[in-house]
Amino acid sequence: MTFKRSSGILLHPSSLPGPYGIGDLGPQAYCFVDWLSSTGCKLWQMLPLGPTGYGDSPYQSFSAFAGNPYLISPDDLLADGLLNQAEVDEMKGLPSSSVDFGQIIPRKLTLLQRAFSNFQASPESLRTAFDYFCAENASWLDDYALFMALKEANGGGAWNGWDAPIRSHKKTALRKAQKELAEIIQRHAFYQFLFFRQWGKLRKYANERGIQIIGDIPIFVANDSADVWAHPDLFFMDKAGNPTVVAGVPPDLFSDKGQLWGNPLYNWEIHKKDGYTWWISRVRASLKTFDILRFDHFRGFAGYYEIPAGHETAEFGRWVPGPGADLFHAIDKDLGNGLLTPGMGLPFIAEDLGVITPDVIELLNAFNLPGMKVLQFGFTGPDNPFLPHNYVSNCVAYTGTHDNDTAMGWFASAPPHEREFAQRYLRVDGGDFAWDLIRTVWGSVADIAVAPMQDVLSCGGDARMNFPSRLGGNWSWRMRDEDINDGLAGRLRELNWMYLR
Repeated sequence: MTFKRSSGILLHPSSLPGPYGIGDLGPQAYCFVDWLSSTGCKLWQMLPLGPTGYGDSPYQSFSAFAGNPYLISPDDLLADGLLNQAEVDEMKGLPSSSVDFGQIIPRKLTLLQRAFSNFQASPESLRTAFDYFCAENASWLDDYALFMALKEANGGGAWNGWDAPIRSHKKTALRKAQKELAEIIQRHAFYQFLFFRQWGKLRKYANERGIQIIGDIPIFVANDSADVWAHPDLFFMDKAGNPTVVAGVPPDLFSDKGQLWGNPLYNWEIHKKDGYTWWISRVRASLKTFDILRFDHFRGFAGYYEIPAGHETAEFGRWVPGPGADLFHAIDKDLGNGLLTPGMGLPFIAEDLGVITPDVIELLNAFNLPGMKVLQFGFTGPDNPFLPHNYVSNCVAYTGTHDNDTAMGWFASAPPHEREFAQRYLRVDGGDFAWDLIRTVWGSVADIAVAPMQDVLSCGGDARMNFPSRLGGNWSWRMRDEDINDGLAGRLRELNWMYLR
């Protein structure tokens, strides 16, 4: 799909300001939409919105379909009559400059449990809407709510450590669990109802103000997820519920042992036999949630790196062909019936970073999908494909992403020869380096230009969102209320006018 010339900001909702320890879908999100609209930007990009699991990472979710309950707004629950002011105030007093997941998670879950109890005591106003939501989303919600209830009953342990009959989906065991855990199952379904109710209102508000939402689809799912538990046949798994092969990337200049991600790998032959039903359902659900989808690790659809389970590094894997165009033809054929504008193509962005082989380029070109250009990666020399003079228009240009340092952080720590080349290329002294990158990306031929909010705010390296090789301490950066101001809006608005975005 070819996109109109536009610009946007990368900001995860958890990074929004607010008084409850984590950004959410409440008043501050609406303020951000208003501010973004005032800048002339037309896009709000965010990370995956699924319920976070291991390491609090949005890319390790308990479900490829569900929403993150920690993003539910206490203020909106108050407005719906599900909480009183005293209950909401109990969420205050948490750190405001970053997300302390160790503190926020138990307090937020306690708050949501109270909202559910209040709903049960006086459900008239929302009961019809809740029942409709459950019926409309039963294809994934039934498995997810049961999975989360079982997880809760098993002390939070991963599903491959549960009793064998439950782990193996024995019907008698499942029926017993559904009966014994009925209230917990309904509670987790209710959390999803709350999330999507709030999200739907926020997205509608953004769309009405000319803002489209770019969502993120991780190619792989977590092993400890409702998706793998409910559909183990779609993955390479043994009978005990353990992956036989896992995802990662091979050794390269940045990692002599490669990266061992550990996600289970898809059995693409099984997916193909049933017409890619699970993947089509996933994309269909995502397009009901977002306007545009960014496919993380897109090259894995052309070919992926397979590592035998049990290895401690990614040194001993092999490349295996992915589903390629066959999958995207199936998606295009199915979603062209109702969700897509005829003739416009798939509203997808491909994260095509890393070592890109001809089969990946062929797949991108076959569906006219824009890839990503990250300017921060470009300062090794004039032949670097991430420099704007090498761009094509059908791409999305970024100053940086959630996985690398902020622009100011990079400039402070980059190798001297790269920093010197960046100053020569941009013809700047580096005193306002983040905005030097923003101006350059905005002025490029790229159809879409995006900057992380940290770069718009000229934040240093301490505001970095994620260190891919570090366990813990990620995903915690937050804005301040005063960061959303007219001066900053005016600066972006000038660039959007100047460069026809």
